[in-house]
Amino acid sequence: MEITSTAPAFQPADMTRRELARLVLILGALTAFSSMSIDMYLPAFPQIARDLGVPLGTVQLSISAFLFGSAAGQLVYGPLADRWGRRTPLLGGLALYVAAAFGCAAVHTGEGLLFWRVVMALGGGAGMVISRAVVRDLYDTAEAARMFSLLMLVMGAAPILAPIAGGQLLLITGWRGIFGFLGIFGILSLAAAAACLPESLPPERRSTRGVAEMAAIYGHLLRNRRYLRYAIALGCVAGVNFSYISGSPFVFIELNGVSPQQFGLFFGANAFGLIGASQVNRRLLRRFSAQRILNVAFTVNAAAALLLTVAGFTGVGGFPAQVVLLFVCLCMTGFLYPNVTALAMAPFDKAAGSASALLGTIQYTLGASAGALVGMLHNGTAVPMTAAMAACGLLGWCAAVAGIPRAQVDH
Repeated sequence: MEITSTAPAFQPADMTRRELARLVLILGALTAFSSMSIDMYLPAFPQIARDLGVPLGTVQLSISAFLFGSAAGQLVYGPLADRWGRRTPLLGGLALYVAAAFGCAAVHTGEGLLFWRVVMALGGGAGMVISRAVVRDLYDTAEAARMFSLLMLVMGAAPILAPIAGGQLLLITGWRGIFGFLGIFGILSLAAAAACLPESLPPERRSTRGVAEMAAIYGHLLRNRRYLRYAIALGCVAGVNFSYISGSPFVFIELNGVSPQQFGLFFGANAFGLIGASQVNRRLLRRFSAQRILNVAFTVNAAAALLLTVAGFTGVGGFPAQVVLLFVCLCMTGFLYPNVTALAMAPFDKAAGSASALLGTIQYTLGASAGALVGMLHNGTAVPMTAAMAACGLLGWCAAVAGIPRAQVDH
């Protein structure tokens, strides 16, 4: 597989501060599609279940349906982005997302909700794949990690604002209005990308492989042990987050009596911690390698998740202890997401789209599996959520920390 490097279609050094800020906003919004599409309707879970006449578990399953749809869609967008450039697949995917969001707003059955959530994910996956590929087109490893941290300022606003906005929309428009809002968000993102996002992959750097050869790239990536370790680690980080996302509406609202509006505040506080950690990460990268930072963050994350499981099982410390430990776990993901992503993508240039796609597919497959497991093991306690978070934290530590050569830690 070729991983040669040539000059991109435009250089960040040639951009004005305003143009760079606009690029960050657009890429951040594209990266936020997953958070917006999941977090905004979390406070509406009980109401959706009542209105559609389905168990709460069916509504929880719609998260996993979205994640599995994202995993499948990203496999398609990666080769397309390497063959046709970044813009064309992106705009097509965003158009599909908009149509599916309004489809979700109109459903009257649980099956219909699951179907449109999958379609919505297939469209939104374009933004997640291509935003990562654009960053890799433009930056080396250390700069890419800093850029991913910067994008989390925009992306991180989604889990802070989305559940709060969702809780308020729930009072005004009901849950259907939440999906209508997501459709409008998709339209605005589509317009911004069409008008303002430059092409970062010029024609001379695009892949000329046929479909079979492009698909074979995934085989090369899966045989790259370094890439695979980081991809699994990123999937485990997603597993920590999606276990929390799947289980937190029950744990907060049903188990501990938190209102949907208050739930948005708790959820936003955790997201604020994640954003803060991602910005501390930008500063730490000036002194420490990405590998060294993620070693510490994974260790703290796994330890906090294990303590969280003990607290959930024994009840020691009650709800306040669970809130504090959840905050620590989710803060650590603010260090993990940008560094693991940058390290996984670092060796790839010409195949950046495919590398980004497979990375996202593994991320969302593992994340969806963890979230689905929380729903399947639902037993009226916080243990399924906390145990899944701990298992993901430990597996991620094993993949990204255990056995890493000393040279990779220091550089």
